[in-house]
Amino acid sequence: MTQAQQDPRKTSLASAVANKVWDVLVIGGGATGLGSAVEAATRGHSVLLLEGHDYAKGTSSRSTKLVHGGVRYLAQGNVSLVREALHERGLLRKNAPHLVHDLEFVVPAYEWWAEPFYGIGLKMYDVLAGKLSLGSSKLLNKEQALNKASTLQKEGLKGGILYHDGQFDDSRLAVTLLRTLEDHGGVALNYAPVIGLLKDGDKIIGATFREEDSGTLHEVRAKVVVNATGVWVDDIRRMETPDVKGMVAPSQGVHVVVDKKFLPGNSAIMIPRTDDGRVLFAVPWHDHVVIGTTDTAVPNTDFEPRALDEEVEFILRTAGRYMDPAPTREDVRSVYAGLRPLVKPADAADTKAISRDHTIVVSAGGLITVTGGKWTTYRRMGEDVVTRAEKVGDLPERMTLTPGLHLHGWSQDERPDHWKVYGTDAERIQQLPGADRTLHPELPYTEAELRWSIRFEQARTAEDLLARRTRALLLNARASAEAAPRTAEILAEELGKDEAWKNAQVAAYQELAVGYQLK
Repeated sequence: MTQAQQDPRKTSLASAVANKVWDVLVIGGGATGLGSAVEAATRGHSVLLLEGHDYAKGTSSRSTKLVHGGVRYLAQGNVSLVREALHERGLLRKNAPHLVHDLEFVVPAYEWWAEPFYGIGLKMYDVLAGKLSLGSSKLLNKEQALNKASTLQKEGLKGGILYHDGQFDDSRLAVTLLRTLEDHGGVALNYAPVIGLLKDGDKIIGATFREEDSGTLHEVRAKVVVNATGVWVDDIRRMETPDVKGMVAPSQGVHVVVDKKFLPGNSAIMIPRTDDGRVLFAVPWHDHVVIGTTDTAVPNTDFEPRALDEEVEFILRTAGRYMDPAPTREDVRSVYAGLRPLVKPADAADTKAISRDHTIVVSAGGLITVTGGKWTTYRRMGEDVVTRAEKVGDLPERMTLTPGLHLHGWSQDERPDHWKVYGTDAERIQQLPGADRTLHPELPYTEAELRWSIRFEQARTAEDLLARRTRALLLNARASAEAAPRTAEILAEELGKDEAWKNAQVAAYQELAVGYQLK
């Protein structure tokens, strides 16, 4: 490697293990952990974030790609959650316009009562958004509904309702928060799993982590430790209290990705009531269509959850009632599953009924655990966590700055879809070698983007690059597997790895990609 291409991890690792006491140690590099770390850093606290795998490896890269208030929660009567989420949606639209944009949704009406019934509810949705509304809902006749969503089933269609919500790229927002954290003096390290908590008497004063590249163990100390590990928060809590009662009820959500021809316009479809009482979305995203989701209680918290056949069939069957042509298993380019970290009350028998509000608990030793919530409210969750952390860690109490904080790369420039997510970094990426060479004929991504992600976004593996820095795995799992050899070559070149390491990367990624394809 040249001097300019030295492994950037060395700098982050050296900063992470510096002989100091951090104000805040955050465990977990998903939406909540990154949001909490950015909140703390922008308030002037020293912050270290440790992620056991890669940023947004879990739930935070597997969403429906919506920044939304949650129409379904309004139907459940959770007005306060919807109001908060709509407020946060508006802030995120302003603070990251390169990642979040307005999206029109059509709710098709096939019954005479559907338009007035859903129309009234969506007007309430508009009102709750207040000054941060993205636009007013309105009734559509049949012709107008088909003009917005031409592949709706025409037979029996009476019309529809048009409303507005937000859309984003989840793992790119996570990487943007990582860069924002670093811009404000914070330090983050991936592939650094926490394997134990440090105590002074009963008080939690830090953690032990393993640096995965070398296997070396390191101890880090902090005035306050935040456990933001999503569905895995109970694993960290048991490091302090082995017999602590679990607080998370994981729920699996599955999505399938199909070609753009199934929804060729720029509007999404929202099916307001499926057989299991959920809503189903068909959403245009990166020149493809994401359809989902499900809500299935699961007993285990796997890092690679797999869609059940019945979940895939449910999605395709439901979509087929409303879309013409109906997508089939052969049309699915990728299928992915994520686990929601739901905080389950004792009397909740059904995960669909569990609130999506976030929960913060502080242990006897001062460990702050936060879980629940959703991507849309990540900033508010971080604000609440750090306000609590300042008290627990006896830190200076300072005002939040994040409601108006422009995130890294902030830009309102119009760029082609896959370049826009980089914001102002796009021009710099396009100066790197390989900017004119795409990875695969069926994918939009270039070799330059991989080099950028390795040098500046802490990408360490082929999976990091193809699943989360780019979205190749979700857009076309087969094509991404075919791009793995060249991806591994670039990684090995940038990081100074040998042929055996490169071959291992290809094998591991291609095995992973099989799980995102339907048999």
